[in-house]
Amino acid sequence: MASHRRPKQPSRTRVTVLTATAAAAVALSAQSASADPQPSKTDVKTKVDKLHEEAEQATEKYNGAKEKQEKLEKQVGELQDKVARGQEELNKLRDGLGSMATAQYRSGSIDPTLQLLLSSDPDSYLEKASTLNQLSAKQADTLQQIAAKQRTLRQERAEATGKLADLESTRKALGERKSEVQGKLGEARDLLNTLTAKERAEVLGESDSAGKDGAKGGTDGSRAGRSESRPDLGKSLPTSQRAGGALSAAQSKIGSPYVWGATGPNSFDCSGLTSWAYAQAGVTLPRISQDQANAGTRIYDQGSLKPGDLVIFYGDLHHVGLYAGNGQVLHAPRSGTNVRYEPMSNMPFQFGVRVG
Repeated sequence: MASHRRPKQPSRTRVTVLTATAAAAVALSAQSASADPQPSKTDVKTKVDKLHEEAEQATEKYNGAKEKQEKLEKQVGELQDKVARGQEELNKLRDGLGSMATAQYRSGSIDPTLQLLLSSDPDSYLEKASTLNQLSAKQADTLQQIAAKQRTLRQERAEATGKLADLESTRKALGERKSEVQGKLGEARDLLNTLTAKERAEVLGESDSAGKDGAKGGTDGSRAGRSESRPDLGKSLPTSQRAGGALSAAQSKIGSPYVWGATGPNSFDCSGLTSWAYAQAGVTLPRISQDQANAGTRIYDQGSLKPGDLVIFYGDLHHVGLYAGNGQVLHAPRSGTNVRYEPMSNMPFQFGVRVG
């Protein structure tokens, strides 16, 4: 007969060791799975460059919406003033007609056409009254003026209402663009904070070594390697006094910080710098880079560029600077940098613009 023995139970010590080992293995596995690898400086630079480019695109959209808002606010204000003046003129005309009616009533010979004052539809009443022969020349003229003024006021009120609706839509778009810019810049800032101070300077092209490389000209097509020091600009001369004046004005702002949406005189974004510089030379440029791209004669051959010409970069034309000579552009690069020189080869050149 076979004997049945109870299996031997593991000792308490053995259970404790096994449990601790398993727990440690699970903890290490979880830690390994949850810990993201630290991004390299190259990875951070690539992501930061992309975020800053997207932020600059959004900045130019913001600038366009802000410019539209300012124009609409001016138009709405002018229309509202016009409506107010028109209503005042209409009230005076009605008061004058009322005075005539009062005088006729007192003399017992009120003109039936003056019932216009009690009509809710003066235009319709005027058509009927025009068949009467009892209108005096002065009364007829006043009635015509009232009807015309009311038609004008209706049109102006409708136009003002439309402009107000457009203004509200523009303000909403402005807020969206502002949030987009701030979001992109926030992401870039968080990435840069994973680096050391020296690495951040290198990524932003602000280190001494990057500045020296930038003066010579970069070859990696990146936004690093830029310089605030004066590189060799060659001996090419501006084509006009205004172009030379604009470049000189921009050169006086080297080292000023890039601030999105800024138009000077202490900080700038890319199109803010070019528009401010040309304003100092007596030339008014459009606010945004896409419009500045149409502010003069386009030059597609880089060899034909002259100092002071605008230079447009990227396929959607969202970046602009001033040609400084010898393949160098003077511009406000992006958030976290200052106005400075840079080799044009660092960005995708589209064309130049010679401001007329």
